[in-house]
Amino acid sequence: MSAPESASSSAIPSLADIPAPSVRLDPVALARIRRRLRSAPAPSWLHQEVARRMAERLSLIRLTPRQVLDWSLDAGPPAEGLRSAYPQATLQQVLPAGEVVSPAPWWKRWLGTGAAVPVAAEAVAPAGAGLVWSNMALQFENDPPALFAAWRRALGAEGFVMFSTLGPGSLPELRAVYAAEGWGEPHVPFVDMHDLGDMLVQAGFADPVMDQETLTLTYGSAEQLLAELRGWGGNAAPGRSPVLRGRAWRARLLQALQSRADAQGRIRLTLELVYGHAFQAPERGPAVAAETAVDLSTMRRMLKEPKSPR
Repeated sequence: MSAPESASSSAIPSLADIPAPSVRLDPVALARIRRRLRSAPAPSWLHQEVARRMAERLSLIRLTPRQVLDWSLDAGPPAEGLRSAYPQATLQQVLPAGEVVSPAPWWKRWLGTGAAVPVAAEAVAPAGAGLVWSNMALQFENDPPALFAAWRRALGAEGFVMFSTLGPGSLPELRAVYAAEGWGEPHVPFVDMHDLGDMLVQAGFADPVMDQETLTLTYGSAEQLLAELRGWGGNAAPGRSPVLRGRAWRARLLQALQSRADAQGRIRLTLELVYGHAFQAPERGPAVAAETAVDLSTMRRMLKEPKSPR
């Protein structure tokens, strides 16, 4: 892994290019990805590393939440940095809507492994949490504004959110391969961090802070690169190939990736990591319009009516 650097890529989708929530992600593929990631024995090294970097940002927050909702996609124990920052906090892991909550085996409860208590998304208590923590899950969310609204409902008056996700500068090398071969979309559309900040404000959060860093990874083989990609999730883009691809296509993909290796035989892959946090804003009350519209007929009637004496 090299030091963070800036990256440029053509054909990066903006918020205006992202389809409506109903078609932004393929629900069948998304459910399959979620099941696979949650059944993995441990989160990928990338997700663990991003969680570590995100936890370092907790030192900038002076609040001390007593209840934390882990709204991440990966299963397994909570991030070590999160536990270290708030050792006395109650931690709950929010499961995707519709997923059955299975209690931990008795021996895990007896040993006290520090695992979070699972809770279904639809069963999260309102206004009870001090922190909503979401690591590398937002890119697999079909409707980010609706999710932000759910986060706000779950937070108390002094609560805040902190999340990480992939930005649109991610995977330009993979997009180039798919574009050259005419294979459609290689991944879900990633949302720009400025658009995420706007969504947070529209959902009722205050003082959103967004930042990003770029990681450049290199791999010794195309097989290793594909295995890494699978460990991070999968392709839930609605524009991906509708047919099941076989061994011949996989061999062609491996060859296309390997052909992009440098003189040392290393294949480059770029990731834009986006971090964000925002605070619960007080209720604003009913909105008052800055302008009042009166149609012409009403205006004429108002002018003809005599004024009542004061």
